[in-house]
Amino acid sequence: MFDDALQYLLSLGHETLAIKLGLTNTERLLEALGNPQSSFPSIQIAGTNGKGSTAVMLDSICRSASVRTGLYTSPHLVSITERIRINGQEISREDFARFTSQVRESAERLLNEGKLETLPTFFEHVTAIALLAFKEAGVQLAILETGLGGRLDATTTAQAETVAITPIALDHQKYLGSTLAKIAAEKAAIIRPGVTAIIAPQDAEALKVILKRCADCVVTPRVNECEAKVIGADETGRVCATFETKSARYENVRLGLRGRHQATNASTAISLAEALRERGFSIPHTAIIEGLEKSIHAGRLDLREGHPSFLFDGAHNVAGARALRDYLDEFIKAPITIIFGAMRDKDLKEIATTLFPAANQLILTQPSNPRSATPETLVHIVPANFNKSRLTLAPSPVEAIQAAYSLTPPEGLICVTGSLYLIGEIMSNADNGIAE
Repeated sequence: MFDDALQYLLSLGHETLAIKLGLTNTERLLEALGNPQSSFPSIQIAGTNGKGSTAVMLDSICRSASVRTGLYTSPHLVSITERIRINGQEISREDFARFTSQVRESAERLLNEGKLETLPTFFEHVTAIALLAFKEAGVQLAILETGLGGRLDATTTAQAETVAITPIALDHQKYLGSTLAKIAAEKAAIIRPGVTAIIAPQDAEALKVILKRCADCVVTPRVNECEAKVIGADETGRVCATFETKSARYENVRLGLRGRHQATNASTAISLAEALRERGFSIPHTAIIEGLEKSIHAGRLDLREGHPSFLFDGAHNVAGARALRDYLDEFIKAPITIIFGAMRDKDLKEIATTLFPAANQLILTQPSNPRSATPETLVHIVPANFNKSRLTLAPSPVEAIQAAYSLTPPEGLICVTGSLYLIGEIMSNADNGIAE
């Protein structure tokens, strides 16, 4: 039953190729399903980098405060069920299949009745499945990570009362616009009259657009209202920081997620938690600290120690690549083998210039995704001064792992990066010896 549900969803087209930017399909579908999104308050998080990390931090905070949460994120790494979590638990395959059947039946009926011009997309279907699951589970709060953009993203139909915009950078220009201002406009559109708007630190160009949107909606934005001071970090890159807002101080918090950049995401999560408190949620000071310290986010500076060790990080744009390189430079002393595979619509040259010099060995490969670049294409982005004797082309991720094991000493590190799709493919290869 689960396999049938998954095959149906995949038949709708890959989520990044079958994008129909619009809300009408999702709105009509949700209406036919009884508007499950009206059964609980929601938080919607948009942005380019850090939106997933912010979402999992906030979810962890709320669960530490005994708030029953529904968490919706994308993409998944190994199983589609990872996208929907209820009170910290991944949705079961049986429930996922059951909700998929309900959504499919409603979508096909609406299409047959002429109420939809075309079937909703993969992402629109999965968003409806998540909202139905949250309603049945009786969640007290839904935390929704925006899929792409914001203005016309399916998650926007939930009409969240509280929204956040994490740092905006150039990404998905084909869909969202070629400038930071255009991308910011798409994401800032989740701000509507009456919402509480939490804004993370932004480049001036993006911030100007966001502030204008707030002014147009008569919303007073909360811009960078939580100040973070990083005190230090352990040997694996988990930082210790003190956070201060207008109303509270959170001292010596050891973040669960690695990397100095996570202090920014933690600040956003704290601001969101305090905003929820204002809306009547009971979130004590201790729950905020505990939630930040217990946060887990697979595939984002995700270190699996072994011989060799593995580091998974979906650095799929320039800003992400810089954060990963900063982490490698500061915390990794062992020889590094980088396995890199990415989508061809990314700024590959600049990502390569940032990351590849950190590699003792570089393996270029191709995830099973219609948008992915071939290893032969990736060769052209390798910096001219990179020693080509340390470069390997692997036709598939499985062959890339095999090559990495043969090239990496036991005390070394294999860093898998460039795309979350690549990370998911390698993680799902059960025979690769990666420590859980």
